[in-house]
Amino acid sequence: MTSWAEKYRPRSLDGILGNAKAVAELREWARAWEGGRPEVKCLILYGPPGVGKTSAALALASEMDWDHIELNASDQRTAEIIKSVAGPASQVSTFSGRRRLVILDEADNLHGTYDRGGAAAILKVIRDATQPVVLIANEYYDIEKPLRDACHGVQFRSIRAQTTASLLREICRSEGIECDPDAIMHIAEMSGGDLRSAINDLEAAARGLKHLRLEDVATSERDVRASIFKVLDAIFKGENARSALEATYQLDESPEDLIHWIDENLPAVYRDRELAKGFECLSRADIFLGRVKKRQNYTLWRYAAFLMTGGVRAVSSKVRRGYTQFRPPSLWKRLGQTKKARSVRDSAARKIAAHCHVSTSYARSELLHFIGALLNSKKTGPAVAATLGLNIEEIAMLTGSAPSTKKVQRIFEDAQKMIETERIAMIDRGLKTVVGEREKPEETSAKEKGKEMAQEKRQRSLFDF
Repeated sequence: MTSWAEKYRPRSLDGILGNAKAVAELREWARAWEGGRPEVKCLILYGPPGVGKTSAALALASEMDWDHIELNASDQRTAEIIKSVAGPASQVSTFSGRRRLVILDEADNLHGTYDRGGAAAILKVIRDATQPVVLIANEYYDIEKPLRDACHGVQFRSIRAQTTASLLREICRSEGIECDPDAIMHIAEMSGGDLRSAINDLEAAARGLKHLRLEDVATSERDVRASIFKVLDAIFKGENARSALEATYQLDESPEDLIHWIDENLPAVYRDRELAKGFECLSRADIFLGRVKKRQNYTLWRYAAFLMTGGVRAVSSKVRRGYTQFRPPSLWKRLGQTKKARSVRDSAARKIAAHCHVSTSYARSELLHFIGALLNSKKTGPAVAATLGLNIEEIAMLTGSAPSTKKVQRIFEDAQKMIETERIAMIDRGLKTVVGEREKPEETSAKEKGKEMAQEKRQRSLFDF
């Protein structure tokens, strides 16, 4: 049986609710393809789950009479599969001459064994594409930067509760179900802007009924996190300090995350003396958060929470009105942009720590520059890389060079040769030992033992640094 979410999926872009700007960008991009090859071959549709990103991509294909092919997280998205499936699809139209839209869902979730090499393969597909390509993601900055730079981002926002309720009423009318406005509005509000979840909740509550009432709606409410933007409104524009604190009670954010939101948006609301006092409250809250982390005493969270909410509200004597466009913490954006670099750094630090018998944090803070200096030396570089088992990206990070430079390539290739030489030498030593035991069951003479020890010492010296 087809689910209602699939049954009532929009067949054209006119059916996409609440994201008129995103729909306009999609249409403009499609027209550019119809008129020839556009400057941007690929779009990234990003935003919260259930707001219509995949539906918009499929509706675009339907509206433009394009064929489409879709890969999602349930498929294996290795480099081989992407090259063999998405590659040809992005370069050749159908037999009838229709364009083909290539859709890759959950592009921000290319991780693990099944997706190994997938991001690089997608980037090559985009660069070589002669057909339109759409990537779909929840978190824009979880996509690797080279992939983001090759595409144009189109943001989809959460659906307003009133808009969601109007669609739910239309579905009830189509299904021949009478519905109480309170029941519909309750489902819409509990969805938290997730249209797909709202439709699924309506289907679960209304199946087999002719009249949907509020008491028919499941009492186990969906665990929807309170809107961070409503909480910020309460902190900066609430009636008093108590209301600012109470607004956070249903918020699914830790104080460590909430303080970043407030820090980012404080200058957008406060000015001059109020701004200075607001930042003083945040600095005091940060002291308590630091003590929580150091002492693992989470009872101190209450003081940090009050300082960053009620304290910030109390520094202003006036009640503000009107709309303020709050922004996510820019720190998170920077962390997203440097995610891969930090992963390479941590991987190299773990290898250094294991070899030097120190902690990873010590290796990261104290030894990275030292190992980098050894790698930059022609005399010791390859031996260090071979000993630690560094890959090209780790060598590039430690030497401060790009992975494609000749220096990094030379160090990596020489290290691989040394590793292979050592492997062959170990095999030879094992064979000689076996043959020697067969030919001479008596103990090896002291002179022969000395020769073997000298050979092993020379071999080990290749890896000493």
